[in-house]
Amino acid sequence: MARVFTEGRLAYGMQLPVQSQSTIYAEPWEASATAADLAEVARAADRAGFGYLATCDHVAIPRRLAGPMSTVWYDPVATLSFLAGITGRVRLLSHVAVLGLRHPLISAKQYATLDHLSGGRLILGVGAGHVQEEFEVLGADFARRGAVLDETLDALRVALGAEEYPEFEGELFSFKDLGQLPRPAQERIPVWVGGSSGPAVRRAALRGDGWLPQGDPRERLPAQIARIKELRAAAGIGDPVEFGAITEVLYVGEPGWDTGRRALTGKAQALAESLREYKALGVDQIQVRFRSRDRAELVDQIAAFGAEVAPHLND
Repeated sequence: MARVFTEGRLAYGMQLPVQSQSTIYAEPWEASATAADLAEVARAADRAGFGYLATCDHVAIPRRLAGPMSTVWYDPVATLSFLAGITGRVRLLSHVAVLGLRHPLISAKQYATLDHLSGGRLILGVGAGHVQEEFEVLGADFARRGAVLDETLDALRVALGAEEYPEFEGELFSFKDLGQLPRPAQERIPVWVGGSSGPAVRRAALRGDGWLPQGDPRERLPAQIARIKELRAAAGIGDPVEFGAITEVLYVGEPGWDTGRRALTGKAQALAESLREYKALGVDQIQVRFRSRDRAELVDQIAAFGAEVAPHLND
């Protein structure tokens, strides 16, 4: 398995605004944003050298969670396909696809097509999911979602491979003599496993090409990374694995407005110095997010990060 990003260099990507609007992280301006706003942000990140753009996955949000989560969750395949057509270089990441909500051949058809149409830019980020009602209404098994995801990943490795007629025999899924074209453009689609629980970390170690933590602070990352390496070594897995991290929220420069006490703000060199610590902790790619009051300010922040901060991430 080839790495997505160059070994020894800290890459950077971002979760897109607008496409998911949890009150935990969405900015007020996103509520009235349009597809044109999303497109402009994506183009800005493509120009600024971002390694990937990421989108989330929820089918339906129950009323009891609509307050904190909102019900704004764009479909990841539709959104990433839209972005594939208006960008040229940036990778397209599902962060994360809740694969247990769909039969693996449905996911294989969607993501193989996306990879084919984008010229091989897909990174398949996956997770177990957490919204019980969402599973129940779709007839999916919430209680066994971890085991379902494990077998789904095994099935997808086959279904996203080179064969027009993939064959798989498992406890939950089996298929053969069923053809799917087009095949993915990539010989092997990289799978990054999301989540910071014990089972998620084990899944990343044994079935993933990368790990996407769920908000672990800096001090927790070394132990998690060491655990994944330990599990892979014990299983005899010698392929490279790429470790991610979600950074603190950022603002390049002096904001002149209240960006919140947890935001990292200031001159580009100082921000780069702080972010380089992730590399020292064993991280290969960081996912960044910026404070902004409108689309124009976010586009400016993305451009400033690419031009002024990114060149110093690997000093």
